[in-house]
Amino acid sequence: MKILKGILITLGILIAIPLIVALFVKKDYAIERTITINKPKLLVFDYIKFLKNQDNYSKWAMTDPNMKKAYTGTDGTVGFISAWESTDKNVGKGEQEIVKIVEGERMDVKLRFKVPFEAQDDAYFITEALSENQTKVRWGFKGAFPYPFNFMSLFFDMDKEVGKDLEVGLNNLKKVLEK
Repeated sequence: MKILKGILITLGILIAIPLIVALFVKKDYAIERTITINKPKLLVFDYIKFLKNQDNYSKWAMTDPNMKKAYTGTDGTVGFISAWESTDKNVGKGEQEIVKIVEGERMDVKLRFKVPFEAQDDAYFITEALSENQTKVRWGFKGAFPYPFNFMSLFFDMDKEVGKDLEVGLNNLKKVLEK
């Protein structure tokens, strides 16, 4: 009986430690990458505001060329929804909706992931003219891990993991637009 009690206490402590640590681990994350594209700002913005164009540059869109896609609304306008479904665990199922456009400047998108996990993130594109024929593009994500899953952020670097995918996408975007 004493051994069983010791095992239960040890298990309780092993479970409690991560839960207590998670109380002090940050929940929010923000990831942003930038690139300079040698094209005029309006041309760049007019390309990225259409979510269907992500098929030509987004690493995630290119991961599974056989994913099912569905669209609702008018692309390039507030309210447009691009949904995807894939059997590839790196793609999963979800949708993104254009929630705000400041023409020529910024587009905000709400990401709703459904599979392999449920989450909502905010994404954005910002364009800034560096010269008449040079544009800086910023692509970013903001989100949060719910408690107690924020404990995993001690072992998983969102900035590093998602950031490298943003970099691939931005480099692809540069290639597409500078052709």
